[in-house]
Amino acid sequence: MAELVPPHGSDYLRRLLVPEHARPAHLARAASMPKIPLTSREVSDLFMLGMGAYTPLGGFMGKSDWHGVCVDMKLSTGVFWPIPITLSADTDIADGLSIGDEVALTSGENGEILGTMKIAEKYAIDKTLECTKVYRTTDEKHPGVQKVLAQGEVNLAGPVEVLSEGEFPEKYKGLYLRPDESRALFMERGWSRVAAFQTRNPMHRSHEHLAKIAIEVTDGVFIHQVLGALKPGDIPAEVRTDAIQAMIDNYFMPDTVIQAGYPIEMRYGGPREALIHALIRQNFGCSHLVVGRDHAGVGNYYGPFDAHHIFDELWEGALITVPLKVGITFFCKKCDGMATDRTCPHGDEDRISISGTQQREMLTDGKDIPEEFSRPEVVEVLRKYYSGL
Repeated sequence: MAELVPPHGSDYLRRLLVPEHARPAHLARAASMPKIPLTSREVSDLFMLGMGAYTPLGGFMGKSDWHGVCVDMKLSTGVFWPIPITLSADTDIADGLSIGDEVALTSGENGEILGTMKIAEKYAIDKTLECTKVYRTTDEKHPGVQKVLAQGEVNLAGPVEVLSEGEFPEKYKGLYLRPDESRALFMERGWSRVAAFQTRNPMHRSHEHLAKIAIEVTDGVFIHQVLGALKPGDIPAEVRTDAIQAMIDNYFMPDTVIQAGYPIEMRYGGPREALIHALIRQNFGCSHLVVGRDHAGVGNYYGPFDAHHIFDELWEGALITVPLKVGITFFCKKCDGMATDRTCPHGDEDRISISGTQQREMLTDGKDIPEEFSRPEVVEVLRKYYSGL
């Protein structure tokens, strides 16, 4: 039987979540440690470290890793990594800590102890450099840039032990899959070539078409949705899940799709984020990542196919998981079916294309959504949500 792709940069998944039976003792010890409150993004990163999705990382990055990732997309070991995974603190907290100290990592929202870290390094960063290299902008309106600029003045680095996964396992029971679980599920189905489809939105027919293209060239598609924090206006994960399942149940062959979710928080980093999405999916066992138009973008910060082009800049062996690059997808009235800009010769006047903003406005106003754009079963789920707003 063919094997799944190996974890990124390692021959095993580096899962940092302490076994459940051992957590009470760890939590009791952590209670007396200095507390470091985490932002929502840092909490998300801690959970990703815990489940092994950030293999081969063993904790939050030190300065050489931070700089190498920003400038060259490489860890100090030479392993490919496109976005810094860092933890910051205010100066007054950092000044009271020494190298070798153990600290408790807590939720900035409710104070829950989520993990511990042994401090290996304290350092300051050039926030402008990080924003310029990673996000290609220093515009404070960019949500990823906002997060970087709001960080504390000192970064703390070191190995972590994760003691909680928050509400995710219970709240998203049956949807929340860790990399070892997705890999087991793929093997159980006999899949070795698996295409991941990243989404933070309900899937309309263009997305459906992309997923079906992926199924044609792999064993199955892994519809993997964001469960972490999103930007204002994005649809909650519970609603997305129901809408996506309605599409799967009615328009896909059985046993060709697995829907799951993971606790990442979107950075809206466009090309660089497309790369880390592929890296993460390699850890989940996926050989391919569907990369469509403006993958992980926001506003007009990135060109529509910048996320396609950045994969061509990688050196040999940087990533095993490869992109399935697909162009602009739409329903063409003349072709009488779904098409892409590579397969359809007709003009915009024959193409049915509705932006996410337009769809939200139409749903809010109770207007009909064309069946050529979105399946009626999906629209029904979304209409219930919008009618209750």
